[in-house]
Amino acid sequence: MKLNEVRNNPGAHKKKTKVGRGSSSGLGKTCGRGVKGAKARTGNAVYGFEGGQMPLHMRMPKRGFRNIFGTDFAEVNLGRLQKAIDDKKIDATGKIDLAALKAAGLVSKARDGVRLLAKGEVTAKLTLEVAGASKPAIEAVERAGGSVVVTYKKKVTTNKKGEPGKRQQRRAKAAEKRAAQNG
Repeated sequence: MKLNEVRNNPGAHKKKTKVGRGSSSGLGKTCGRGVKGAKARTGNAVYGFEGGQMPLHMRMPKRGFRNIFGTDFAEVNLGRLQKAIDDKKIDATGKIDLAALKAAGLVSKARDGVRLLAKGEVTAKLTLEVAGASKPAIEAVERAGGSVVVTYKKKVTTNKKGEPGKRQQRRAKAAEKRAAQNG
């Protein structure tokens, strides 16, 4: 091996194309950037721009709705609650509330409270205090000899006079109308 024979592996070093070296080079004058405008400038990328055509993200249908005023309950099923009682994580003789459910590891983030759902079986006599519960869940707990206290009350929006808003007034009238028809 001689020092004058030492060189890189073939293809290891690729020379950068020199732009702006005349029209015959293929990348002369505008250097392959086209002509004037934002895209000819360094550091400018017009994301989603399709040359005046309606961009793809605007053509796609939009779906769904996220209600920022909606309630977000942590959900606990009866089966998980019964398993925690069987594993002696929760004392079934006392009142079971948010603090007890957090201590047992059934709920991590409470958000607007805990909602009891009816998936699974419950055999223990329980006294539950939760923000919400489904009708089948309440019935299942009462069949086992327990009771459920629902503490969550939905906020009623009022106008400047302190009266319920127009939407609540319409709903109240509709509820009265239904009650009159049914009873």
